[in-house]
Amino acid sequence: MNEPLDIPRIESSTSRTAPVAAVIGVVIRDAHVLLVQRRNPPDAGLWGLPGGKIHYGESIGAAAVREILEETSVTTEALHVFTAIDALDADRSGAWQHHFVLVAVLCRWLDGEPLAADDALEARWYPLDRLDKSELVLSAGVTDVVRQAFDLDR
Repeated sequence: MNEPLDIPRIESSTSRTAPVAAVIGVVIRDAHVLLVQRRNPPDAGLWGLPGGKIHYGESIGAAAVREILEETSVTTEALHVFTAIDALDADRSGAWQHHFVLVAVLCRWLDGEPLAADDALEARWYPLDRLDKSELVLSAGVTDVVRQAFDLDR
């Protein structure tokens, strides 16, 4: 379980009153994980797992498969929902700008090679054995989520 963040509880400067439900998809293939460089907040410019908002009436698995395809052009199959994490983004005053609850889904690669699209600046397969000492600046929680997925995928 995630520890509470040390972000001051200043009222949001947006009209949002509740977290937004979203997914992140973990795709592991040949000892590599599929990563994207985020275009939009939270974590714009950082590397993370492909994902995004769940559409009304859409299942968690279907949302993960759709988001992976939209952001990377990779076709997948959803296997397991296995954890959830918070993604919060605060402005300089400490007011929360975004709060997403990210549901992590382990997905199986079916077809395609990463090609950044939608709100991803870049997409690539990244070696699992370099994740801990990555030269990429990763979003919080990525390494832990990928480790959990790898344990499920064995």
